[in-house]
Amino acid sequence: MLSMGITLTPQDFLDVLKEPASVAMQFTLCYAMMPLLALGLGKFFGLDPAMLAGMVLVGSINGGQASNLCTYIARGNVALSVLMTTATTVGAIFMTPLICKGLLGTVVPVDAAGIAFSTIQVVLGPIAVGMATNKFFPNFVKKILPITPVIGVLSTCMLVASAVAQVTEPILNAGLQLQAPIFLLHLIGGLVGYGLPKLTGFGEVKSRTMAIETSMKSSAFGFLLAKLHFGQYAARVPSAVSVVWMALTGSMLAVIWRYIPVKEGEE
Repeated sequence: MLSMGITLTPQDFLDVLKEPASVAMQFTLCYAMMPLLALGLGKFFGLDPAMLAGMVLVGSINGGQASNLCTYIARGNVALSVLMTTATTVGAIFMTPLICKGLLGTVVPVDAAGIAFSTIQVVLGPIAVGMATNKFFPNFVKKILPITPVIGVLSTCMLVASAVAQVTEPILNAGLQLQAPIFLLHLIGGLVGYGLPKLTGFGEVKSRTMAIETSMKSSAFGFLLAKLHFGQYAARVPSAVSVVWMALTGSMLAVIWRYIPVKEGEE
């Protein structure tokens, strides 16, 4: 989040107003379609309440920063991708706890206030520090900017390894019953995230951008929230599995679209 923050300025948030329809569509996909899809898949595959809660949490978190890179590979609109990631990331402060409490409050214990507070700490705090650094120490930011993506990737890899390692046994015990719905969540999310915008009049480039943004969630953040604020240990397992499937699904979509040219007039 800090590496994202140092690239942002107040103008970036104002730029969201220039693409209200695109940002609103993707925000709806992220915080309405994906949580409901996660709930439906979890129930269809017969996940126990704790695992089901973890599934819904994966569907209810913000888009991940890796989506910006995959959008670039998919010949999408990277600037719009960053705007959408920013919008869903800030939106997570209130949307994630609201959705989790609404859908899961009677399924497993959910500390909605704790989720909101942790989201502010993990999301808003680092972004604010990054933006302040960008504003008051621009020369310093210019020097470190080339290496921040590398640091971000390495940090993400360590978070992925840590998340998976902490729940290796439950992942193995759950088997395909857990792997299948999480894979389908990211795959179907990406396909709906592409198809619905296309059907409602958005162009090819924007539709690809929304698809990647919808498919790729900030699963490592979901693992942290589950670990801190969900009452049952197994609730963190879906986020750990999602970290892997999210990256694979998003990368797969990006590579496929990379080799499908955007026709003139479909931008």
